Amino acid sequence: MNNTAELPFLQKAFVEGGPVMYIILFIGIVTVLLTVERLVALSSMSLNKKDFMDQVFSMILRGDLRQAISYCDTKPTPLSNTIKAGLIQALNKRPDEEIQVAMDAVVLREQPRIEGWASMLAVTGNISVLSGLLGTIMGMIQSFKAVGAADPAQKAEELSRGISHALNATAFGLLVAIIAIVAYGYLQMKIQRLENEAIESSMNILNLVASNRDKIRD
Repeated sequence: MNNTAELPFLQKAFVEGGPVMYIILFIGIVTVLLTVERLVALSSMSLNKKDFMDQVFSMILRGDLRQAISYCDTKPTPLSNTIKAGLIQALNKRPDEEIQVAMDAVVLREQPRIEGWASMLAVTGNISVLSGLLGTIMGMIQSFKAVGAADPAQKAEELSRGISHALNATAFGLLVAIIAIVAYGYLQMKIQRLENEAIESSMNILNLVASNRDKIRD
């Protein structure tokens, strides 16, 4: 114990938590990497919905679907890809049902790209908690073994020290789990927003195209 007495608090708690702490640390690193990767990916898939839709709407009202499709190509995101699929069908004079089916198909195809590995954060959170409990149980077993072999006058001190050290694993596991759960909730909110934007916009585009078919130029 004396070897860790002079260490900083967090480092001391990590060392005293036992080998399970390295498992939890690995889970924590995976959690951070998954979170950063999805934040970067979602940022690249986002665009200003209002500005984008205003531009597309004005082109549809002019009947210039080719320009609208080209505009979608300049902003390759789930939203623009969905709108583009509908515009292509409208340009080919397809019925409203086929336009909607084409856009729905793109939404379904884009979902895995939007969600990525975000769902794994729920897994890392659960594994982190279970690893912390495993570390605590292992620490308690070692503590009681030490108490059994200790001098009667030192049993209470050894037991108290052992319990304190065992709980370090639980605390670290819960910390990583909290980070994973918060990140999961935040990412799910952003993912749902992107998916809802694509679905809502596809309906608006269909209604606009249906009411302006006479303006569409070949």
